[in-house]
Amino acid sequence: MTPPENHLIRRLPARERQALLALAEPVELRLSAVLVEADAPSPDLYLPLSGFVSLIIPVDQHPGLEVGMVGWEGLLGLHRLLGHSRSPLRVVVQGAGEALRLPWASFQPLLQASPGLQDTLRRYLGNHLDQLARAVACQRFHTIAPRLARWLLMSQDRARSSEIQVTHAFLAYMLGVRRVGITLAAQRLQLAGLIDYRRGVLGVLDRRGLEDAACNCYRADRLRYAEVLGEPGG
Repeated sequence: MTPPENHLIRRLPARERQALLALAEPVELRLSAVLVEADAPSPDLYLPLSGFVSLIIPVDQHPGLEVGMVGWEGLLGLHRLLGHSRSPLRVVVQGAGEALRLPWASFQPLLQASPGLQDTLRRYLGNHLDQLARAVACQRFHTIAPRLARWLLMSQDRARSSEIQVTHAFLAYMLGVRRVGITLAAQRLQLAGLIDYRRGVLGVLDRRGLEDAACNCYRADRLRYAEVLGEPGG
């Protein structure tokens, strides 16, 4: 089995960690694949090991809006912990990689018998709700360039790479803005020497500078996660 690189798994006591891994099935996260459709039955949980996904909320007839990301720091399937069989969010693979899939029918008895797992998931659920709330405020009050810088930093953290495969059209979709707004914001970051963009690949050239250009939501999310769940590290 793929060695666990998920931070939530690493936090567990050894016995609970081994019991969880015994239930897990390694799966590939294929770029652009839909893991979960909004309001469709979702019987599995996922613990990403590498790669990451976007959490997208559908809005009427619009294509939807990204409200969060999950990678190796988190878990997909929190709606099951709240007693719901369907997720309100569409989950799309944004960065290819691997994950562990956990069938809810097998995972539920393990959760009930594992106090360390219960504590970790309560902490993660609270942190995740904080991030969703902050994402709403960020969309409402912050301008495109700082939000773009935040999005790139979040993606780089989960991709663990200085290069991200992405188009301006996709960025506009994720941030809920017009493509021209993304183009102007990306040009601004590129002229400042913070990023390089060519042929659908965006490279982060100056990580520290990009952090300075991002809205404070990025730093607030990282500090809150470290406070609740410990520093995930590299």
